[in-house]
Amino acid sequence: MTSQLNGSVLKAFKILDLFAAGQSELTARETADALGINMITAHRFLHTLVHAGALRVTSRGVFRLGYLFADLGDRVLHDGNLPTILQPILDQLARETGEACMATEFDRDAAVCIAKALPDRPLYVDIRIGSRLDAFCTAHGKLWLAHMSVDDQDRYFKNASLTGMTDHTITDLDALKAELAHIRDQGFATNNGEREKDIYAIAVPILTKHGNMISAFSVFGASPATLAQNREALLSKLQAAAKSAQHVLYGDA
Repeated sequence: MTSQLNGSVLKAFKILDLFAAGQSELTARETADALGINMITAHRFLHTLVHAGALRVTSRGVFRLGYLFADLGDRVLHDGNLPTILQPILDQLARETGEACMATEFDRDAAVCIAKALPDRPLYVDIRIGSRLDAFCTAHGKLWLAHMSVDDQDRYFKNASLTGMTDHTITDLDALKAELAHIRDQGFATNNGEREKDIYAIAVPILTKHGNMISAFSVFGASPATLAQNREALLSKLQAAAKSAQHVLYGDA
């Protein structure tokens, strides 16, 4: 299989990956140094990518991403295929944990359930596909907020009403922001009866290769033991599921 790969195409994508990693612009020297190639080769790749519309020249010798990727990125994010991709992983997660599981996307001011899997037992908590989960008081919602930029967080809180849904809801803005920073550091979020007093959950992000959040997995139920007694085991299975999702989305790249 390796002999069928085109080295030039792979190298071109390595250049594009430098932008995905956070570079806003590149020069031929920076490209040559990052990829370990000579300046002539770097110039050839960069100008070929400009010709293809993948890059644009903003000033002499300076390259930025072309707007081709605005269209492609929008198509990937809105083609409706993400739930289908994640469903088999969710199904396996439900079998392994014996708990209800779901995946979400973020829409304006709420996490939205896009896929779910239910345990094989008579009693369980269920959720409808399309259900909107308040961002400030649910595991999924807090996870999405934690992975937003500071500007996006500020825009959200400007319009949000931190209503006390239960006795456990965090309604103080400073306390909630501290909670979000902790969530970002620890890599998971919990819901300890914060939206509904009998619903508990733990959620982990599904990240792009460069750390941007694209979805999330959770396990949830009506028992506090879901978090208190089984947290480490559930978290381990969730993290493995998120890693599997990333592999399915990116392959071996």
